[in-house]
Amino acid sequence: MASSIPLTKQQEDILEQFRRQVFEEDILHEGDSIGTDDLTLLRFLRARKFNLNEAKKMIRNAQHWRKTVAGVGIDELYNQLDIFNYPGREHVFRSWSMYFHKAYKIGRPLNVQFLAGCDLSELYKYITPDKHWETIVVSTETLARKVIPAASHAAGHHIGGVLAIVDLKGFGLSQFWQVKSLTQASLQMSQDYYPEIMAKLAIVNAPSSFTFIWSIIKPWLSKETAEKVDVLGSDYQSVLLELVDAENLPTTLGGKCTCENAGGCDLSGAGPWMDERLAQRKQETNGTFTVDARAEPVSDLWET
Repeated sequence: MASSIPLTKQQEDILEQFRRQVFEEDILHEGDSIGTDDLTLLRFLRARKFNLNEAKKMIRNAQHWRKTVAGVGIDELYNQLDIFNYPGREHVFRSWSMYFHKAYKIGRPLNVQFLAGCDLSELYKYITPDKHWETIVVSTETLARKVIPAASHAAGHHIGGVLAIVDLKGFGLSQFWQVKSLTQASLQMSQDYYPEIMAKLAIVNAPSSFTFIWSIIKPWLSKETAEKVDVLGSDYQSVLLELVDAENLPTTLGGKCTCENAGGCDLSGAGPWMDERLAQRKQETNGTFTVDARAEPVSDLWET
C-alpha cells in the first residue's frame, strides 16, 4: 500500500538514497522484522526531517536495540509473549490498563490506557518489574508488527499510526511518581525506535495536578511529538466522538462498546488484528466458541 502522504521529488530521491545506503552499509537486511518497506523507511526519514545521515543513525540505533533489548532481542521477546494472553495479564491491567481497541473513523487503531488503578507495589507481587517492562515493549512491537498492518488491510489503505487515549481519572501525583520512570522510558522507546507510530495522543480527565505533571513530561518529548498531544479535561466525550464512532469507543470513554462477550473492552483486544486468532479458535471449537482473552496461560514465562 502506498503512503497517503505524497512526497516531493526531493523526498523521493532521498528515500531512494536511504534505501540503497542502509542495505549497502549493512544496517538493514531483507527480512528484518523492523520492516524493509518504504513506509517503514519513511517513518525514520520523517522523524529526522529527511536528513539522510541522521535517519541512518536513528535506524542503526534502533536495529542495535532490537537485537539487545532484555538481553534476548525483540524477536525473541515477541515470540515468547502473546500480548493478548499471558499469565498475570489481569493483574497488569488492574494497575496499568493498556490495550488496543478497534479503530477510529479514518481507520487508525485505538490504544487506550487507564492509569487510575496504578499501584506498582501491588502489581509487583505478581510479576517482576522487568517482566512488566517487557509487556510494554512487546505491546509497542505488536502495534508496529501486527496491529497497524491489520488495520491498514481492513481500511484498504495505509494506516500510519495510532490514536492513543490516556484516561487520568483518579490519577494523582502519588501515582505519577510511581510510573514516572516507566513513562519516560516508554516515551523514549517509542520516539527512538518506533518513530512516527503515534498519530495523536488525547489525554482525558486530566486532573488539576496535570499542569505540574505535564511540565515534567513535556521536556521528554520531541517538538513533533508534543504537537500531537491534546490535553482534555472531563468534558472530552464530544471530542472523542468526532474521531471515533460510538460503536467502537468503550462506554468508559463515552461510547457504546462493551465487548460484553469477550471479557470487556480492555481484555478483548478487539480489532482486525484478532481475526486470524478468532478464526483459528472457531475452527478448533467447530464453530461454537466464546472469545475470552483471559484464556489459560500459554506458558509459565511470567511467573515470579
